[in-house]
Parts: sequence; C-alpha cells; structure tokens
Amino acid sequence: MLRYQVFPLLQDNGIETAELTEGHTPAVRCIMADPDYDDDSDELVKPKKLINPVKTSRNHQDLHRELLMNQKRGLAIQNKPELQKVMERRKRDQVVKEKEEEAVKKMSALEIELMKRQQKLEQIELDKQKNEEEQENAPEFVKMKGNLRRTKQEAERLEHDS
Repeated sequence: MLRYQVFPLLQDNGIETAELTEGHTPAVRCIMADPDYDDDSDELVKPKKLINPVKTSRNHQDLHRELLMNQKRGLAIQNKPELQKVMERRKRDQVVKEKEEEAVKKMSALEIELMKRQQKLEQIELDKQKNEEEQENAPEFVKMKGNLRRTKQEAERLEHDS
C-alpha cells in the first residue's frame, strides 16, 4: 500500500494521514464559519449592487437604444465580429496573391520579357518626372544657366552644319 507524504498545511486543516492513502479522497471541511445571526434581521446593512459607470453613461444608453431599434427594424450594422472580418480579408488577400504567383509561373518567356520591358519603361518615366520636379524646384539662376548652355550648343551645331 502506497502512502503519500502529508504536508503540514493539510494536517492543520483537519485532514488525517489515514485519509490520504491510495484510493481515498480527503474530506475537506468548510473553512467559513456559519453566521450567528438571522438573515431577516432589520439591523443589518444589506449589500447593494454596485453601479456600473459605463452602463449609466448617456453615450452608452444612447448607443444601446439605437442598437435595439436597429435590431427591431432588421438593420444589422455588423453581422460579423471584427476579428472574423479581418480574418476573411486576410484570406482573400492571400488567395489573390497565390493566383498572381500562379499566373507568373504560367507566363511564357515572351510574356516575361514584355513585363521586364514594361517595368523598364515605367522606371524611365518615373525618372523623367523626378527630373522635371527637380528642375521646377531649382533656383532661377540654375534654370537660366541651363537655357544658356542649350542655346550655345544649338548655335555651335548651326555653325558646323553650314
């Protein structure tokens, strides 16, 4: 027969070592004492339910009233919880991404080359836009210097051509 070690705390609570043998569950005594008064006494202060400040707030009451009215009318503002909506959005995004990856895998060599050229053209266009923006933001003397340089180069070309 196995015997379990008895802890001092358990002995103080009235649990005997004989009750802790294998196959027996210890009988736990109630720690709280029975009250020595009657529940019907008028002298006792009866506990009151605490007031929830959130539920007593005007905003909460208005929102609750509006939700009840919408529910009665059949106007469901949110049929699904926010977490469920986020998870569905993530799934949709993941499915779209997978379809795009499959489409890229199925592309022929010609389509891949065309995509590369298109990306190069877009990059060149972005660079041109950046240069134009830089020129617009440049000081006036820098613009004039560029104009003078261009006119000088055009004049030199005309002299060489004639």
